[in-house]
Amino acid sequence: QVQVVESGGGLVQAGGSLRLSCVASGMTTNINSMGWHRQVPGKQRELVASVDSSGTIRYADSVKGRFTISRDNAKTAVYLQMNGLKPEDTGVYYCNVARRVRPGGVWIPQSSWGQGTQVTVSS
Repeated sequence: QVQVVESGGGLVQAGGSLRLSCVASGMTTNINSMGWHRQVPGKQRELVASVDSSGTIRYADSVKGRFTISRDNAKTAVYLQMNGLKPEDTGVYYCNVARRVRPGGVWIPQSSWGQGTQVTVSS
């Protein structure tokens, strides 16, 4: 099993910055990607940013140019630097760890989530 712990959320004024951190522990082999998702009440959880094992990075269009994701493979950690925050960035941010497991000889995907950290941007 993988344990995922996020930190760094909080309340900030529009235009401000926050840095989110996520550390994975436990069975952290065969990680395909790590990333951040955001959820607001009444909406589906959406991808904010992710980085895969080859270093390929994806961003939601709404955060391009403002958010930067980085990964520390040695620490099995991923960070999200959020600059130029807007009220619409408000939500609960979840860290996701996607890996492959082979319980019966066949590789299957496994997804682990943290408990989430609240980000609130006031106007």
